[in-house]
Amino acid sequence: MPSEDMPGTVRSHASGSADDAARLLGRLGLSDVSSHPEASPRRFPDGGWYRVEIPSVEGPAALEAVLEEAEGLGVTVHRVSQGSGVMMLSDREIRRMVDLCGSAEIELCLFLGPRASWDIGGARFSRSGGSVGRARGRDQLAQCLMEARRATELGVPCLLVADEGVLWALHQLREEGELPAEMTLKVSVLAAPANPMAFRLLELLGADSINVPADLTISQVGELRASGGAAVDFYIEAPDDLGGFVRMYDMPELIRVGAPMYVKFGLRNAGDLYPVGKHLADLAVRSASERVRRAHLALELLERVGTDTTMSPRGARAIGPLARLGTAPVETAR
Repeated sequence: MPSEDMPGTVRSHASGSADDAARLLGRLGLSDVSSHPEASPRRFPDGGWYRVEIPSVEGPAALEAVLEEAEGLGVTVHRVSQGSGVMMLSDREIRRMVDLCGSAEIELCLFLGPRASWDIGGARFSRSGGSVGRARGRDQLAQCLMEARRATELGVPCLLVADEGVLWALHQLREEGELPAEMTLKVSVLAAPANPMAFRLLELLGADSINVPADLTISQVGELRASGGAAVDFYIEAPDDLGGFVRMYDMPELIRVGAPMYVKFGLRNAGDLYPVGKHLADLAVRSASERVRRAHLALELLERVGTDTTMSPRGARAIGPLARLGTAPVETAR
């Protein structure tokens, strides 16, 4: 009897064909998304489609600038995130940020720990490197866990992670009660998933909120949304080191297919802040204020073009039972 690989052998399905690939992805639970994807059926627990995040808020002074600009422009901010890391803030500074965010009903998210971009490793500078957000070795993994413990004990409700191993470890500690059960785990754009299975994997590892690449098409965002329930974080304006994209006119469709979504506003043509310090204090404050202005411009545009999507109310912080409950089981072969 001829083997399967002999010429003229007929297979039950065409190996390598587009139809076969679609069949295999379907078995893995990834549905096809058309060039005009359907609206996401998912929402934040409060019913909102989207929330506003201001990134790169590097310390109390920058946070105060965000709050002042948001009040002056009437911008609702739901979350602020920081990129220099917990280790670059004193306990006093962290407590001040916790207090300011508590009074303003804004979620505070701080980046964890040492990572490859600040380490002695040179691989990240090579053409095929790029593991800038990874924790290198057991020691850096332990240091990230120490930072998580310190931050949560000081009242920080959300931790920003750029390493899958750190994410998984934090999720396990959260499940075991070593870290607060209500703690939110947010995946950094430094570990951004660009395909639906990668998005699902991060959710299964414990991610509640996942920053995806800012250069994905609207259909690709729809594909990621169809694969899991974690909130999508998306740079409507990306800083130069993440591509420098400005996608304000895409925002209505991105929200429609990607909800629940945190729309983020980086800043093009702005200096690098990481790690921040007094030598960059003025830049940190001015750029934080301008990020709020960019959000104001985008939200005004959203209102002008019209949309059926709604923003979460001020003070909304809960994301909902996402990764920690798992996703629908993958259909197995029969």
